Amino acid sequence: MLALLTALLVTLPPGCGTSARDGTPDHYVYFRRNHARVADTSFLQHPRLVGAQLTYTWRELEPTPDQYAFDGIRERLAFLTAHGKRLFLQLQDVSFSETMVTPDYLRADTAYHGGIARKYEAGPDGVARFDGWVARRWDPAVRARYARLLATLAHEFDGRIEGVVLAETSIGFDDPAQVPSGYSPDVYAAGVRDLLTAARAAFQQSCVVLYANFMPGEALPDHDRGFLRGVHTHAAAIGAGVGGPDVLPYRPFQRSHSLALIAQRSPGVLAAMAVQDGNLADRDRRTGRRITVAELTAYAVMPLRLDYLFWGTEEPYFTAEVLPFLRTLPPR
Repeated sequence: MLALLTALLVTLPPGCGTSARDGTPDHYVYFRRNHARVADTSFLQHPRLVGAQLTYTWRELEPTPDQYAFDGIRERLAFLTAHGKRLFLQLQDVSFSETMVTPDYLRADTAYHGGIARKYEAGPDGVARFDGWVARRWDPAVRARYARLLATLAHEFDGRIEGVVLAETSIGFDDPAQVPSGYSPDVYAAGVRDLLTAARAAFQQSCVVLYANFMPGEALPDHDRGFLRGVHTHAAAIGAGVGGPDVLPYRPFQRSHSLALIAQRSPGVLAAMAVQDGNLADRDRRTGRRITVAELTAYAVMPLRLDYLFWGTEEPYFTAEVLPFLRTLPPR
């Protein structure tokens, strides 16, 4: 399958990312799960906001095996289309709380080995604490079910939505006593690449973006095992895009991982990032000065060369800074 994709899909899908060919990103609003806000007049009437990015969980889209619930997507897509706006879906198979985002049937059927795993991240004190849930992306049986969801979504929405975002690759199992069965960093990396292949095979016209920000088992640049670089290389080979959930140019860890690889990507490889909560509150460690919307946008243009920029709605920044600044940009 990979050989076929490499031969056929090394270019972007038709229409994907073409609106940003002037060297600046298309601007979207990341409404997360607050889908009703697509009706906000501040969004609908803004000339520089191209569309909305909305989050849907695997759990809500496939509540039972092969029974899909796409009415919410249909409704929002119809509304946005009627108002001249586009839709980007973000598909969540990972959470950062007690919220489970995968279907119950995965946990109930032994074929999926539990279907989901608890994550544990080490804090500054070195103690690993519960950090949410992640689908067993390294498990072939679970990946096959997720690939089936992607194919079903594409059957109805490919070419009608602007694109799909696969949730971030960053996970952790920092508590040695809580490492799930079948998991290893190598197997996980292979599973991530396989999921991206499935998404790109399903969506032939809409964009496919993977938030490839960090990978477990390595820390760039000193401990580089090729996991994150391999995911970025794979995305480029099959015509998929890369990105991340945070634009944080002041953070060394981000600069050495996702931001560096996005900036270094080859011409023609799609990139999209989200300005999420906390990004516009971030401060330069040297001066203490907070980043501005103008500076963040300039960084998105160069060196990142983003095709899409998804703005979160965190206040007071969104209303007081983001929306007014975007109105100063030249029209398309």
